[in-house]
Amino acid sequence: MHKVKVLIVDDSAFMRKLISDFLEEDGRFQVVSTARNGEDALKKIELCNPDVITLDVEMPKMNGLDMLQQLMKQTPIPVVMISSTTYEGAQNTILALEYGAVDFLAKPSGAISLDLHKVKEALVEKVMMASQANISVFHNKRMSNDSVIKQASFLREDTSKIELTKSLTPTITKHSKKIVCIGTSTGGPKALQEVLKGLPKQIDAPIVIVQHMPSGFTKSLATRLNALCSIPVKEAENGEVLKSGTAYIAPGGLHLTVKKVGASLALNLDKSEPIRGHRPAVDRLFESISLLHDYKRIAVILTGMGSDGTEGLKKLKGSGNTKAIAESEETSVVYGMPKAAIATSLVDCVEPLYRISNKITEYIKKL
Repeated sequence: MHKVKVLIVDDSAFMRKLISDFLEEDGRFQVVSTARNGEDALKKIELCNPDVITLDVEMPKMNGLDMLQQLMKQTPIPVVMISSTTYEGAQNTILALEYGAVDFLAKPSGAISLDLHKVKEALVEKVMMASQANISVFHNKRMSNDSVIKQASFLREDTSKIELTKSLTPTITKHSKKIVCIGTSTGGPKALQEVLKGLPKQIDAPIVIVQHMPSGFTKSLATRLNALCSIPVKEAENGEVLKSGTAYIAPGGLHLTVKKVGASLALNLDKSEPIRGHRPAVDRLFESISLLHDYKRIAVILTGMGSDGTEGLKKLKGSGNTKAIAESEETSVVYGMPKAAIATSLVDCVEPLYRISNKITEYIKKL
């Protein structure tokens, strides 16, 4: 049996040993080498030819972000980031996903997590998934490549753009009863960037999004996307009234649903049980939107592992007034969620990522 070859990059000898032990205990992995910084890792890649790299961010000589950018230019290899849950750690994680990391694992506590065993199962699953990921999509010449800006500017970014735009963005009226709902998982942050950047500033519908991501990271994702897109992007707040032309991302760890409040739509957040392991769940969001019978809906399922969104899509299509778009295999980092949706025969069109924003705009004009 072919074992997945893994290179572990971390400046902590303890963390290198712990991650190595967890992976090799599984039996499907072979840790071919370890490295204490990015500079060391780039040299070892040439020698051991790993299938997957686990990568820390904070390291001496060359940190994880610098190494990742260089790696993706020279020898693209699937990378799983091992991330801190601090505010700065979350921002660095979002940048890493933008630069080409496939996924990330949040440490339970601190830079040296003595309780890393709590996420052992997730670590094994993410490294295995990364070994099967379509890493070539990050180098598709037809995708946007102008979004990488200096890290420092992101670390200073705030939500002022959102607040300024809010007062200029109309609430939904009876003349614009349309809503866009998007579900995604692994590879989603990069995919969302591509889709949201392509939407026109005056798009005549709100956009509600579920991205599988733990608590503490979705705020940084929204802030980053807000800095890159012409439409405002924000983390959803409980009770918030939806506005056309604004994108709302479900907070990690909370289900996001949409409900009618008078003539408007409002967001609802709750901590009810995960649905098939997910909270937020795409199925939960889609199901709530299927109850908005006087609204026209555009449902989009992007890259991701598993099948979240498929059951919700069935309810959306069953209630009528819904156009469904799925990302094609050629641009999906992981083709699980789009593939499951397409298998229902309820998807209206299958498009590569770089065409999805145009398709959303087309459907909004036609509905």
